[in-house]
Amino acid sequence: MLTDITLGQYFPGSSFLHRLDPRTKLVGTVLFVAGIFLAESYASYGLVTAFALLTVFVSGVPVRLVLRSIRPLWIIILITLLIHIFSTPGKVIYTLGPLTATLEGVRQGALMAARLIFLIVMSSLLTFTTSPIVLTDGIERLLNPFRRFGLPAHELAMMMTIALRFIPTLLEETDRIMKAQMARGADFTRGNIVKRAKNMVPLLVPLFISAFRRADELAVAMEARCYRGGENRTRMKELRLAARDGVAFAVVLALLALLGVLRWNVPLS
Repeated sequence: MLTDITLGQYFPGSSFLHRLDPRTKLVGTVLFVAGIFLAESYASYGLVTAFALLTVFVSGVPVRLVLRSIRPLWIIILITLLIHIFSTPGKVIYTLGPLTATLEGVRQGALMAARLIFLIVMSSLLTFTTSPIVLTDGIERLLNPFRRFGLPAHELAMMMTIALRFIPTLLEETDRIMKAQMARGADFTRGNIVKRAKNMVPLLVPLFISAFRRADELAVAMEARCYRGGENRTRMKELRLAARDGVAFAVVLALLALLGVLRWNVPLS
């Protein structure tokens, strides 16, 4: 299951999405997330679904890889669905002891689960199509205006990107340590949730030691290459917005406008 977590992984390619400026992708992702919360009717969800499918197709990332990013969070999606089914008042369709499932709850739960899936898919596509270095540059350029207020833009962008980049590495390390512990007789799959949580404690010590060791090695490597933060730092490739960024930005704004129309002006649901 740990190896199914794809957040932070980069899938090399030369698709339209890969060639977009990272600032366009970051702002576009934020606007898309805002658009998800504007969607309430079936028509608006159909529009968001069509946009998400089009984005996956344009990205060139294999569909199975995109679907794999959803798999580790299926339990959260399922819990969200059940909470809405049994807590939303409305027409009763099934009773299970003190719990009552309603038709409105099923609809609301399905829509909320869809929102979570869209969030996961678009966040994964952002990292699938943007290398960590380019992502760092994009975040830094977006945060640069706040430097006049004392915000350490370069350091913050570097810290965020390193954290994102090391998610797959730490998961691989966790999987390796778990297999080593299981070879010595540890069991992480049996028992109730409390027992499983206790069984995970011996896993944390070697994982923390490994994480600190990797952080120390990274710091030494950066110092050996004379890294001194963002002051007077130059880049081999400067970020430049192109016509395709304008097209992508216009498409996202058009999506937001349509979702706004469907929510406030056209009663479709």
